[in-house]
Amino acid sequence: MKNVEKYTRQYFMPPVDCMDWAKKDHIEKAPIWCSVDLRDGNQALIVPMSLEQKLEFFKLLVRIGFKEIEVGFPAASETEYLFLRTLIEKNMIPDDVTIQVLTQAREHIIRKTFEALQGVKKAVVHVYNSTSVAQREQVFKKSKEEILKIAVDGAELLKKLTEESDGNYSFEYSPESFTGTEMEYALEVCNAVLDVWQPTPDHKVIINLPSTVEHSMPHVYASQVEYMSKNLKYRDNVIVSLHPHNDRGCGISDAEMGILAGADRIEGTLFGNGERTGNVDIVTLAMNMYSQGIDPELDFSDMPKISAEYEEYTGMHIDMRSPYSGALVFAAFSGSHQDAIAKGMKIWDEHQHTGKWTVPYLPLDPKDIGREYEADVIRINSQSGKGGIGYILEQNFGLNLPAKMREAMGYATKDVSDHMHKELKPSEIFEIFKKKFEGVTTPFQVTEAHFKQHNGIIAEVTVLQNGVEKKAIASGNGRLDAVSNALKKQFRLDYTLQTYQEHALEKSSSSKAIAYVGINDKDGKDFWGAGVNQDIIVASIDALVTAINNMLNEEAAE
Repeated sequence: MKNVEKYTRQYFMPPVDCMDWAKKDHIEKAPIWCSVDLRDGNQALIVPMSLEQKLEFFKLLVRIGFKEIEVGFPAASETEYLFLRTLIEKNMIPDDVTIQVLTQAREHIIRKTFEALQGVKKAVVHVYNSTSVAQREQVFKKSKEEILKIAVDGAELLKKLTEESDGNYSFEYSPESFTGTEMEYALEVCNAVLDVWQPTPDHKVIINLPSTVEHSMPHVYASQVEYMSKNLKYRDNVIVSLHPHNDRGCGISDAEMGILAGADRIEGTLFGNGERTGNVDIVTLAMNMYSQGIDPELDFSDMPKISAEYEEYTGMHIDMRSPYSGALVFAAFSGSHQDAIAKGMKIWDEHQHTGKWTVPYLPLDPKDIGREYEADVIRINSQSGKGGIGYILEQNFGLNLPAKMREAMGYATKDVSDHMHKELKPSEIFEIFKKKFEGVTTPFQVTEAHFKQHNGIIAEVTVLQNGVEKKAIASGNGRLDAVSNALKKQFRLDYTLQTYQEHALEKSSSSKAIAYVGINDKDGKDFWGAGVNQDIIVASIDALVTAINNMLNEEAAE
């Protein structure tokens, strides 16, 4: 790329070292969450939400558990104004929820905002102005002193109008484009605003530090946040808030490191919707905390429903690989991954779903967010292995295949998936099993077997060979061994009975049993069969005959 030399770093490091955040290895508690879906998220939609959609989205945010929700920029348009008035006049704001409104630090816009808030029980009035070098020099063409005066004048007007009204208002100030502002100057502006507001323990204020454009690596933002957190006046009465954007794809890291650096509050959106590459994704942030044992104080236990509602209201699409919410984020196609998950899940089941979750490849239990193991975790295609395929058959159909039979079933399934170029559903996998390993009756089929005990077990077997009935008789050390010896003797078959395994398919008086039989041909190659019947002896004979038929059919094909 030829034009790289025209780019430069647009961020500013603090004047002193601010790296205490790097000594911490985890977030200790959830921040205060503020959803900005209805303002910042909505303005980024190709088609902004209608009034009805915004009202339904507001209800969704309340159900999830947000206690602070930015509902719009009421002075910006009639739609925004009407939405706020509808929430207030229809008494739709729960007592434990505080709405937030945004306004530029301009007198007529601030006054219009307070007009829109008439009758609200409580609200955060969020005022901002741009402070970055680029904005000062290119957009506003104003000096540092003039920019600072805009912020102070706005803060004074908020305080004045609050004193003149009956409303219960809290204040928030954002130095917009904070990350592109000299840190000493950003601190000077914020402290000047705080001097106007004089926060107290009973009336705290919010200083919001937005990465309006993400200019730097996350550790730089964390250092900037730490510098501000350590040097803001009235710090005990100030809530330090972050509003990370995702231009470099690091919004999550910015927020997490920013919390370690002293932030108390996060503004973001569901699934990261927002202008350009979006806002910080609160779903991912919250679930990251949850997966490490920290209660995020937001409820995403029905992620599929939340996702569907979000897509319906916004017209946006959640990517299949979007963390925690995407359709494929718990899916494992790789054979080794599937095997590890299946073994981990077996141990989890054996411990009756108690203890700590440590299942390989799954950072959290999919059931905690409304996902199903069978549908969402083990997915089968040509890349899948015996472990995953065995898991699907066991979880969905109660089949517990012997280890080596799982391998044979794995090859059979991958072969079908490879030829069809598609993922296979559990029902399709079960059909492959039945077609390949159950009820294969050509060339042999045993129609009757009678037993008597004399120096072991003697079996007298009636066999159809390609439709022709024949009798076979031999002894053995058990019924299946006797039947096997009779078939070998009558038809000169050369194989070794290697594996036998059985289990019930249902727990009832009329339950069926399944038997699995593995044999080795003269070259040591494995062949498998399964039989299902209420009589375990019949099931075992059917399994043996299917294994023999599979061996003979492969020899004939060669």
